[in-house]
Amino acid sequence: MSIATLRREYSVAGLRRADLNPDPIRQFHHWLDQAIAADLTEANAMALATADKSGFPSVRTVLLKGVDELGFRFFTNYESRKGQELAENPRASGVIFWAELERQVCVSGEVVKLSREESEAYFRQRPRGARLGAWASKQGSVIANRRHLEQELARLESEYPGEEVPMPPYWGGYLMAPVRIEFWQGRQNRLHDRFRYTRQADKTWLIERLAP
Repeated sequence: MSIATLRREYSVAGLRRADLNPDPIRQFHHWLDQAIAADLTEANAMALATADKSGFPSVRTVLLKGVDELGFRFFTNYESRKGQELAENPRASGVIFWAELERQVCVSGEVVKLSREESEAYFRQRPRGARLGAWASKQGSVIANRRHLEQELARLESEYPGEEVPMPPYWGGYLMAPVRIEFWQGRQNRLHDRFRYTRQADKTWLIERLAP
């Protein structure tokens, strides 16, 4: 089958202006709760787009680990490509896509590092293997083979035999403070429902329906 012929109609639900919460963060939590209740795989997965100082973009999937009135939180290696790009250009966009619900949310905003204390509080919640993995992998660097990672993990398991594993100095969290959030609900005939929230100078949100 040709990729050009792949097509499905969206018919799960519609989205009206009256359905929306005036606060996009509350609206996001409403949709996220429904995605979690539907037992979707990685319901908190977000495709994160960044760009370097020349404007050249890159994108990858990260896991959201917190959303509140301040913004969207995720954690990573600060020396990774996304970390380097955010240091050069501290703006990003993210897309959360729930295919089974025929929904997506698009977020754009300014990005800042979280405090060391907040990053460490989250790091301590991670499984021991994930904490060791943060040390074992110099994210994005060229390595010879898989064995390199396995040997490094084994070395770290010996170095930190108990539950106490410190957070690497090059690892931590980011907060993306949104200036624009869009909610998209798939509809038939590609006439999707799209609503955009735009942050105003007085901190309120302007809500507009967009053509699909």
